[in-house]
Amino acid sequence: MSVPYETAAYEPAESPESPEEHLARLLGRALNSFELPDEVMRRLDCALAHDSSLHSAYHSAGLHRETYRHTWLLADGSAVTLWELVHNPTPGSEPEHEVYVDEEEVQTATARLGLPPETRDFELPGLMRLWAIPEPRHMFAADDSADHARRLLRRAENPDRPDERTAALLATATAHEITQAFGRPGRAGRTGLSYALYEHAFLLPDGTEISLWEVEHTATPDGRHMCEVYLSEDAARDAMERRATRQG
Repeated sequence: MSVPYETAAYEPAESPESPEEHLARLLGRALNSFELPDEVMRRLDCALAHDSSLHSAYHSAGLHRETYRHTWLLADGSAVTLWELVHNPTPGSEPEHEVYVDEEEVQTATARLGLPPETRDFELPGLMRLWAIPEPRHMFAADDSADHARRLLRRAENPDRPDERTAALLATATAHEITQAFGRPGRAGRTGLSYALYEHAFLLPDGTEISLWEVEHTATPDGRHMCEVYLSEDAARDAMERRATRQG
């Protein structure tokens, strides 16, 4: 039996980080954030969604360097990318963070560290290249993951939501991660309806991963928020498209 969205809303701790919050954290830890152009900061004021990924890394003899790519989707359909350089100045020291507006600036900053230049390979000197190892898709956190899965499934209102077998499997989850997925329709044009797609990835005790895809939208007769949950991204996007078409 489904639970009305109003009585099964997100608790604050479960809500994915907003684009504004993610930007504030990035700027707050970056030593050179004051150098970012005002024009870039103004564009980021209208961000709708964001995504982050590890671009490259180097670790050796207590020194490390990682480069992260942070991308924000804007209301006009364009995107803004900021590049974060994380490194420790001496072996074992606390990491320092810097942020840049383009990849060339990151390469220049990396060169002054005295570490190998920026590459798309993840390096483990003396051992092997990490491109030979499948890159993990998720950064899991152990935080009442089984309970998170239970509440996610409970607030799903679509008749074809995951079944009891999936629920039983997720009752054993040891960690999870929530990320927002990009892609149309993010907003349903002239209708004023809102859509958002989230991936809830869960880690099981045997090391396998399973994801649930949540569609949050206002394509309801009274305009209230509704939650639907699917077992695949394709199924979730198909549902978004169908609703956008009917309501357009």
